[in-house]
Amino acid sequence: MKDVQHIKIPQDDDGQRLDRWLKKNVPEMSFVMAQKLIRTGQIRVDGKRAKPDARLIAGQEIRLPPMDERPEKGDGYRLRDEDAEMIVKAVIYDDGDILAINKPAGIATQGGMNIERHIDGMLEALTGKDGVKPRLVHRLDKDTSGVLLLARSAEMARRLGKMFQGRDMKKIYWAITSPAPLEMEGEIKAHLIKGTHGPDKDKMIVDMKEGQKAYTNYEVMEVAGKKAAFVAFMPKTGRTHQIRVHAAHMGFPLLGDAKYGVKAAIEGPGITQRLHLHARSLEFQHPVTRKKLKLSAPLPADLAKSWEALGFQKKPDHEPFAGF
Repeated sequence: MKDVQHIKIPQDDDGQRLDRWLKKNVPEMSFVMAQKLIRTGQIRVDGKRAKPDARLIAGQEIRLPPMDERPEKGDGYRLRDEDAEMIVKAVIYDDGDILAINKPAGIATQGGMNIERHIDGMLEALTGKDGVKPRLVHRLDKDTSGVLLLARSAEMARRLGKMFQGRDMKKIYWAITSPAPLEMEGEIKAHLIKGTHGPDKDKMIVDMKEGQKAYTNYEVMEVAGKKAAFVAFMPKTGRTHQIRVHAAHMGFPLLGDAKYGVKAAIEGPGITQRLHLHARSLEFQHPVTRKKLKLSAPLPADLAKSWEALGFQKKPDHEPFAGF
C-alpha cells in the first residue's frame, strides 16, 4: 500500500469493530501495524481518531495511510501478530501514564540467552498515541502470571521504579503450597544469594551470612487438610525467586515448583502441573494524581482449575495484610 486510501464502509460491514475490519479487509496490514497506526491517528474514521474497538457505521469513510512492509529489528526479532494480539488483550489498566497487563505464565519478561519470545519484545504493540513504546518497570519470573507494570515515559518508569525499591509498593501474590504451612501467618526472614556450585548452581539459596536481606510476609487464606493451602504472600524486598525460595525454606514449597520444590506433590483431575504462583495485585499512590491505585489480575484459567479442584475460593472473603 503505497498511497493514501479512502474506503467507504459497505452496509454488510455495519457494526464491525475497526481492528477486525482491518484484519479482514487489509490483510497486508499486520495486527501490530494496525494497532500502531490507529493509536497514532494515522488511520482515521470520517477524519477523526478512533479506537481499535470502535464500531463502524455503514457509509463512514476510513482513511488508510501509505504503508511499507514492517521492518525487522536489527537483532532479527520480529513481533508475531498472535503475540501482539495476545498482549493487547492482556491489558488491564491504561491511564496514559501507567499501563498494566496480566502477564501470561510461560513467557519471559525480558530477552536473554536463548530467549527469543518475551514481553519486552511485544511492547511495540502497545505503542501510545505519541509513538513511544511503553517501558518495563519491574519483572516477573517466566513461570509466574499476574500484574506486570509498565510506564509510558522514562520519567514515569523512574518514579515507579523508585517505589519498587522502597516500601511504597504493596505487592500481593497468590499461591498454592504443598503441604500447608503449620502457622496461619508469619514473616519469613532469610537472606538470599545465588548458588555457585553443585546442585545449587544457578539457584537462589538461603545464606544468612553472605546473602542479601530478604523478608516475606505470608497469610494462609484456606487449607485443604494438611496437603495444600491457598496462601497469600507479600514480599517486602524484591530478590530473585524470593517467594519460591522462602516458601521452600520454611517447608511448604509452592505447588508445581520444579526448581525449588516438588514438581507434582499433588496430582489429580483439575490440578495444573505448573508453578502455582500469581502476582495478584499492586497497590500504590499514583505519582501524578496522588490517589491510591490498586491493580488486580484475575487468576488465569489453568490456575483457576487448581483452585476449584482443591475447593479454594477464587474471591476470598477478606483481603490479606489489611494492616500493612
